[in-house]
Amino acid sequence: MQVVVRDNNVDQALKALKKKLQREGVFREMKLRNYYEKPSEKRARQKAEAVRRSRKLARKKAQREGLLPGGRT
Repeated sequence: MQVVVRDNNVDQALKALKKKLQREGVFREMKLRNYYEKPSEKRARQKAEAVRRSRKLARKKAQREGLLPGGRT
């Protein structure tokens, strides 16, 4: 991962780096690795995340098709 510092503006480069790390899921990974997670807990968490993702996708699809009211207000 690489972030370019322009005009010695380190704050802007740091903000860009944090955004990239957030998008890649590095912070979440670090938080999960802070403690041991049993394999059964890991499976349950991953399944819950998959359900959440699928529901979100279905909700967005329904909004695009006009079955549900629009997103943000």
